[in-house]
Amino acid sequence: MFGIIPVNQEINLKGLAAFAKDKRVEMIHLRELLPLTGYMRGGCSPIGMKKIYPTYIESSCLKYDVIGISGGKRGLQIILSPHDIIKITNTKIFENYI
Repeated sequence: MFGIIPVNQEINLKGLAAFAKDKRVEMIHLRELLPLTGYMRGGCSPIGMKKIYPTYIESSCLKYDVIGISGGKRGLQIILSPHDIIKITNTKIFENYI
């Protein structure tokens, strides 16, 4: 699964797992990033991955008119509405309780 959170937050993996009705959620190891997503470190984006993964966006992202997500390469950002991300990736909204 893929999580989108504000840059100044940390993701609550247990909370996301509970929300997604999954037993456990963990960050993938760096060596697995490219084979699983098609992206290198610093360029992982919820748009255009090799496989479609369930995507979740933290609810506080919705209070902004636009947010930035990775454009698939280090240093490349896509600026768009969080509502557009939800439409493009079929994202579900979650509360990131810490």
